[in-house]
Amino acid sequence: MHKPMPANLDDTEARVLLRRMLDAAIAASQPALCIPAALREVQAATGNPARGRLIVIGAGKASAEMARAVERNWTGPLSGLVVTRYGYAAPCERIEIVEAAHPVPDAAGHAAAQRMLELVQGLTWDDTVLCLVSGGGSSLLPLPLDGITLEDKQLVNGALLKSGATIGEMNCVRRHLSGIKGGRLGAACHPARVVTLLISDVPGDDPRDIASGPTVPDASTCGDALAIVRRYGIELPERVLDVLRSGRGESVKPGDPRLARSAVRMIATPQMALEAAAGVARDAGITPYILGDSLEGEARDVGKVLAGIALQVAQRGQPFAAPCVLLSGGETTVTVRGNGRGGRNVEFLLSCALALRGQAGIHGLAADTDGVDGQEEIAGALIGPDTLERAWAAGLRPNDSLDNNDGHGFFSALGDSVVTGPTLTNVNDFRALLVLPQGPDRANQAN
Repeated sequence: MHKPMPANLDDTEARVLLRRMLDAAIAASQPALCIPAALREVQAATGNPARGRLIVIGAGKASAEMARAVERNWTGPLSGLVVTRYGYAAPCERIEIVEAAHPVPDAAGHAAAQRMLELVQGLTWDDTVLCLVSGGGSSLLPLPLDGITLEDKQLVNGALLKSGATIGEMNCVRRHLSGIKGGRLGAACHPARVVTLLISDVPGDDPRDIASGPTVPDASTCGDALAIVRRYGIELPERVLDVLRSGRGESVKPGDPRLARSAVRMIATPQMALEAAAGVARDAGITPYILGDSLEGEARDVGKVLAGIALQVAQRGQPFAAPCVLLSGGETTVTVRGNGRGGRNVEFLLSCALALRGQAGIHGLAADTDGVDGQEEIAGALIGPDTLERAWAAGLRPNDSLDNNDGHGFFSALGDSVVTGPTLTNVNDFRALLVLPQGPDRANQAN
């Protein structure tokens, strides 16, 4: 436990505390911490020694580290194949680790998805498939349905990422264009027992939306996916639209007998990560308030809303008294209109800083817990009461940076980026606004 900090922290101490909260959120979601208890349940269900074979498969940014934790804690023989993002591999001896591209899929992910389906063919009633799934798996298992190419999938992914669609909407479309998602991988394992261990990176922790649900049933339809495409004006090749119009892309539905022996266990969630961060705040003498683990919406809009709450705390002592920290998770979206370096967490922070207008005593951090905000090898950034002042002094125009979707460019220029490197887990976005009892505004204008 760290020594409690005084309520009136200076800028450096505030930044240190915010970073400690992020680190705690990431640490609480590590597979090495979450996997052992889940494996004991699997071992009890399969018998000791286990009946039949144990085949390990999986995909996601945390999946390789999950596989390593399985190898360290499983007492019997096993084999398998897991695909993760480039740079996120973990050393394993019996489970093969393949790296592929994220967020836009590539040929390595396509080949791994094909091999994974082949690996689970011909299993028996006594066999068990352990599926390790975390965020990022949608892009890492790009197996198109017949009639669709990998290039089509790349186009669809790119268009969805720029559209402003929610993660649930994006994954609905993905499930209905895939040969492996939407329960298809689970169905291919029949008649073996399937146990899926999930690290959630989605609002609401819906298993269908974590890596687009490769082993879980899906009640949504091709019609739902087509409506999303139309809602956001996403232009797709005619052959892709035909898969949705014809119903050929229907996913595996609830009640399908091929999934009758399928079980799902959530081992790490955004809520668990926020509670770990809250514990760090309490130890420092700061009262934490978790506003929600599934906040969605345009990143810049969420930034304004949370800034408004922080200002009410700082200026009115409502609905909470300072010192406190406002914690939230979830996944915001960005409708790309500019050509900047992007990042939904830094877009949130830049909008938040503009809305705070240099209010004294308010500091913030926002980051993706997987260490990658957007397509940058940067997790997020920090803001403080002097963020706008320093930006203007450096010749930056914050509003212009926001309009150009250039949050990473803005915070990199200030030296305020947060770089974690690969965290080997993924429980979505982490946001913290620290409100300290200090004096009046330091700045009353935005550019």
